Amino acid sequence: MLYIGGLIFALLCVFGSFAASGGALAPLLASMPFELLTILGAAVGVFVMSNSMAALKSVFGYLMLVVKGPRHSQQSYMDLLALMYRLLRQANMKGIASLENDFEEPQESSIFATSPRIKQDEKTRDMICDYLRLISMNLDESHQLDEIMGRELKKNLHEDLHVAESLSGISDALPALGIVAAVLGVVKTMAAISKPPAVLGEMIAGALVGTFLGVLLAYGVVGPLASRMQAIVKMDNRYYETIRTVLVAYLQGQPPQVCIEIGRKDIPEEFMPGFAEVDSMLSELT
Repeated sequence: MLYIGGLIFALLCVFGSFAASGGALAPLLASMPFELLTILGAAVGVFVMSNSMAALKSVFGYLMLVVKGPRHSQQSYMDLLALMYRLLRQANMKGIASLENDFEEPQESSIFATSPRIKQDEKTRDMICDYLRLISMNLDESHQLDEIMGRELKKNLHEDLHVAESLSGISDALPALGIVAAVLGVVKTMAAISKPPAVLGEMIAGALVGTFLGVLLAYGVVGPLASRMQAIVKMDNRYYETIRTVLVAYLQGQPPQVCIEIGRKDIPEEFMPGFAEVDSMLSELT
């Protein structure tokens, strides 16, 4: 919602200051639909050409991410820490083999049932299960697990950032596409060079609208959209980094409660619960 609010404020300032300074909005609005068709049509075409079908299908979801904000809240992190504590406590008491039924069939697991959000979150659930399974296969070196999870998280982040990076590329191209629209307007004007100066003036003004819209769309709309999308994707990736931190701490021989505290410290400041809050939650689970 911050993006939408900022966008509305920016547009009001741009067009409001133009009107307040005596600029006529009528010629601007008259030329805008055709200039937008040229610029946005070309931009959409370039975006389609440079992306796969899978990326195109995911665009709407990423746009909604910008509107709604990060997927994971403080409560999401609390649920994650509670689940990880339950799993590690049982592994610490009965051995990692005792979790086999839980990571092989998480939908039937009584431990996963205590965290219904994570149970239904396929990506998070599968990541936890995959690495618990790997640990049960005698992967007992913490640095190996850290390296393996690090590579996967880096790969996932790169894939999740693809749409935002593509939009950033479109943002860089929009000023040039605005010039294309302006040049077409100049060609149209030159073809009517015999017309009165007043008519030519309106046609030249219409051509310049293309340059204006290209720059405005690049730096006032699409550029901030791409930046916000990148920030949210990176923020959401920290959720999975917390899983990595907790499991690496477990392989380093730390007690479950210490593992959870180490994981808590890795949570982004905006969503990080306090020590007392997490300690109280763990006390209730013990």
